[in-house]
Amino acid sequence: MNDTTPNLRRRAGRTGCAVEATMSVLGGIWKPVLVFHLLPGRVRFNALCRLTPNATARMITLQLRELEADGIIRRIVYPEVPPKVEYELTALGRTLEPILLSLREWGAAFQDRHANTAA
Repeated sequence: MNDTTPNLRRRAGRTGCAVEATMSVLGGIWKPVLVFHLLPGRVRFNALCRLTPNATARMITLQLRELEADGIIRRIVYPEVPPKVEYELTALGRTLEPILLSLREWGAAFQDRHANTAA
């Protein structure tokens, strides 16, 4: 598998909508957060766990596997004892950067608006 032809596990099967296809890859709470944390570069598994403390290690593992199967991230295993595993975005994964930055901006504005409304 290379960056231009990911092994898509899911497609827009229900509606045929491109938004559905995007959400099938990035849907849920943890996938966008994990991809966001990989924007600066390679990150070790334990560091991803520390960056997402409300997610269990098992959930992070499952989400990373799905992102890898979809060609969004690459898993790098170093032959060491104990094993060292890092994750990084593929070229396809890098194309999500403007989307994730927009989501962050929208979320911050939403949080500010909600905080100002509640005050």
